Amino acid sequence: MTEAPHLNPLPSRKGRDGPKQKSLLRPQAFGAAPYPHYGSKVVVLLWILAVAVRLVLINQPYVDYWSWRQSDVAAIARNFFEYGFRFGYPQIDWAGGSGGYVGTEFPILPFLAAIYYKFAGIHEWIGRSQSVIFFAISLPFFFLLVREIFCGTAAIWATFFYAFAPLNIFAGRSFMPDVPSLSLGIIGLYFFLRWVRDRKMAPFYLAAIAISLSILIKITSIVIAAPILYLLVAAVYDRRGNKERRFPKPPGRSRDRPSLNFGAHRAPLQLHLALFAAITLLPSALWYWHARQIAERFYPYHFFGAGGVRLESFSWYWDIAQQTATSSLTPILAIPALIGLFVAPRGRFGCLFDWWLAAMVLFVLAVGYGNRHPWYQLPLVPITAAFAGAGCAFFESKISSRVAVAALSTLLAGSFAILAFLYVRPLYESSAAQLRDAGLELNKLTASDALIVAVDGGNPTIFYYAKRKGWHFLETRHLSERATLLEATPEFKIYKLSPTQK
Repeated sequence: MTEAPHLNPLPSRKGRDGPKQKSLLRPQAFGAAPYPHYGSKVVVLLWILAVAVRLVLINQPYVDYWSWRQSDVAAIARNFFEYGFRFGYPQIDWAGGSGGYVGTEFPILPFLAAIYYKFAGIHEWIGRSQSVIFFAISLPFFFLLVREIFCGTAAIWATFFYAFAPLNIFAGRSFMPDVPSLSLGIIGLYFFLRWVRDRKMAPFYLAAIAISLSILIKITSIVIAAPILYLLVAAVYDRRGNKERRFPKPPGRSRDRPSLNFGAHRAPLQLHLALFAAITLLPSALWYWHARQIAERFYPYHFFGAGGVRLESFSWYWDIAQQTATSSLTPILAIPALIGLFVAPRGRFGCLFDWWLAAMVLFVLAVGYGNRHPWYQLPLVPITAAFAGAGCAFFESKISSRVAVAALSTLLAGSFAILAFLYVRPLYESSAAQLRDAGLELNKLTASDALIVAVDGGNPTIFYYAKRKGWHFLETRHLSERATLLEATPEFKIYKLSPTQK
């Protein structure tokens, strides 16, 4: 009996599926680009430009739009460096004279930065460069992932949008765990797709390790479980369909429901899934249990991200949607993404980004209060970029004139680049320079073991640059009655607290 070709969305070096596979797997409108080497050169150029953009102001002090989050991570790194590399006990600066142990994500990023401080000293570029490196590693994997789900043309456009979306540019040079976590998630998703295709163990372990680290570094990356579950379900139905085509059942015999049996591969598959779940979830469960214990035992009894799971009003979500579609993505990315959502091909594994999008929508709804921070919506960047790439490929397939395609592509790319620049530029502007200046003055005026009280709106930047411990103070009433003014500028005042009379 002649064996029917197995539909395989990923390239095979051996070419075992024959030349007919492309036409069966993808619609003609989304066929692969006729010049694959040209596509590779474009991706390399995009990679170089994207990394270069993220290196702009790489040594900028932590005074930009996201200063408070970065100052906390930077303080943890410096405390590792100065007070011993106690990996399981990250410390912040705003807990007074106590140890300042807090529950955080898996602190591998500040820990690695602290190690590098041993050789190069404490510099902002060290922490910021971590996000740049993870982004740079993930970009080729994102291109490959979109190419295997849609097509080469869609992948090139998706890579362009992903690389230069304002939210991703700014997050991709910030000392925060969000871009490293997302990058590892994309890498893990690509290798999981490879494993689902050919069941080889190397992609299996690479996917499990990458996704495990992604969730460890940022617990919100658990939403990656949705596209992974989809790949498993799609693989079950695909293999079941292939088996029935190869070995048709006698007429009149009822069909069994699709399951995870896969015939003789039942036990290995189930063991693989159990092993995958153990590798990806068990380390995170152990670490976050430990982090919760730290937050409950030590002052200031703080767990990063706590309180974010809360439903909000419609206007709250509408504001998030508007911000995401404009300043985070730009309308030029949001509109093609919306079109691509409807015109993207839904072949084998073609709904991967649909499931990821659905999971992100549910996440934004459930973690309504937490999504007041724009970096919580960062996974929407690769999702919308993929759909926008599919939308661009669809329209390109409908235009026969190469001149028209080139002109429209230039117009689209140029417009997106201009809007991305206009939206990302304000994020670089100083929002906490006065806190840094006050911190530097405090470093000069106070003893090295002095404790400070800062009326800073909860932004720890002043503690980081003062190199002092202390407390946030949210009330300014009666301060002049209880303290002596030491230094005053138009932007800040420094007081010395009077001793308390007992």
